[in-house]
Amino acid sequence: MFDGKSILITGGTGSFGKKYVQTLLKNYQPRKIIVYSRDELKQFEMQQRFNEPCMRYFIGDVRDKERMIRAMKGVDYVIHAAALKQVPAAEYNPMECIKTNINGAENVIDAALANNVEKVIALSTDKAASPVNLYGATKLCSDKLFVAANNISGGHATRFSVVRYGNVVGSRGSVVPFFNNLIAEGADHLPVTHEEMTRFWITLQQGVDFVLKNFERMLGGEIFVPKIPSMRIVDLAKAMAPDLPIKIIGIRPGEKLHEVMCPSELSYDTYEFHDHYVITPAIRFYSNERSNEFTTNAIGESGTPVEHGFEYNSKNNPDFLDHEGLLAFNEMANA
Repeated sequence: MFDGKSILITGGTGSFGKKYVQTLLKNYQPRKIIVYSRDELKQFEMQQRFNEPCMRYFIGDVRDKERMIRAMKGVDYVIHAAALKQVPAAEYNPMECIKTNINGAENVIDAALANNVEKVIALSTDKAASPVNLYGATKLCSDKLFVAANNISGGHATRFSVVRYGNVVGSRGSVVPFFNNLIAEGADHLPVTHEEMTRFWITLQQGVDFVLKNFERMLGGEIFVPKIPSMRIVDLAKAMAPDLPIKIIGIRPGEKLHEVMCPSELSYDTYEFHDHYVITPAIRFYSNERSNEFTTNAIGESGTPVEHGFEYNSKNNPDFLDHEGLLAFNEMANA
């Protein structure tokens, strides 16, 4: 569905954006791919790798609505990946996080509507479900904005959905490259915040493929959540460096012991499909004529309501990675 289409990626010079561009160029013939971001050095470096005729690089900030409107001229699909994501930085600079993650989300929505973009998918995070830190709270607000945008689109055909997933193996600032750097530097131990801490785990390619697939699935207003394995941070450390001792350093401010992707409070609006969950919008003014539309998606896959009180939690996830699985994920991250 991406052949001959124009696709814009906000925050396109990040880990996700690079892998997304690589995947599009490998598997499709897009008319245009627009990388929209604010760092000219990162764009210059990315241009050395991706310089196909369809590639475009726009300097701009999601805080700048006029620039966003200009960048989306003639665009068919938008992936909104730009965000301030570091939990401690968000706590220390709260208004900057709000300006990018909330006001920026509103600008993306307004620009998409102004240009009659066909479909928009915003990337979310497990930290947006029952948030305990500012980053998670701003991403929850962003999710709500994108879901509600379907109700305010008026006569526009633009549809908006959200993709939410957990920790990405090997992404910038994540635990795998952090541990790898410590091991390479000859560290005498690996620091772990808590011996019981768990996280959802997904590779960068899996995240990209999931977003690509949901452009086909989406009706508008869904929060898509993949079924992915959990892992214990302690087990990861032992798998990566079995001969190094582990030092428990305590949970950082704003950090959870376990992560949630489908809160129990939203179980009434959650459907289970064969490889993912869908949290449906509670208010759907734009589609009153199809009250049960989300039981079947746009490509004919069928889902069933989850049990009342169901919660998709990294602690209670039936799928946990063992030693070999963690090593395999680590290898994929370094591929």
